[in-house]
Amino acid sequence: MTLRLNLGCGNHKLEGYLNVDSQPACKPDRVVNLESFPWPWEDNSVDEILMSHVLEHLGANTDTYLSIIKELYRVCRPDATITLIVPHPRSDNYLADPTHVRPITGMGLSMFDQSLNRQSIEAGASTTPLGLYLGVDFVMEKTSVKILEPWDSRINSGSMSEDDVRLAVQCFYNVIGDTTFTLRTVKPS
Repeated sequence: MTLRLNLGCGNHKLEGYLNVDSQPACKPDRVVNLESFPWPWEDNSVDEILMSHVLEHLGANTDTYLSIIKELYRVCRPDATITLIVPHPRSDNYLADPTHVRPITGMGLSMFDQSLNRQSIEAGASTTPLGLYLGVDFVMEKTSVKILEPWDSRINSGSMSEDDVRLAVQCFYNVIGDTTFTLRTVKPS
């Protein structure tokens, strides 16, 4: 049987998923506090996880955040996918919400990729090899962004090059609204 979790579903429930939230008022299929461990799913039991605008609310304490990452890994089957939709840390959507406790970035998530960890160690880089330290392994399969206006119109009209967009993202706020990361769980079969 396929198990797909919509963690932190709020009022956005999805058919075909077990909709999970910490707030009973949302009327989820299951009430679970994702900052309490262990989670109520068996090892290697989950095929897919969606966390839409959730992870940035969890793990203000580093140990709690890393425990969430370990739980994601524990419950996922080999090759399970995890889709994380988060506000870009340089957007008003991220900055305005007082319940956001941690920016989620591709660079931060790449620290849980053991292959990249080994490459960083060999190169003498200062990146923390969290995948190796924690015994987790997630590969970034895909990253996509939602470009905000007026930037999106400028890109679509051709008045901005890809290099211009990259520079704008580094220098300005409110270029990207949301980022979607798709991770694949790497485990021995």
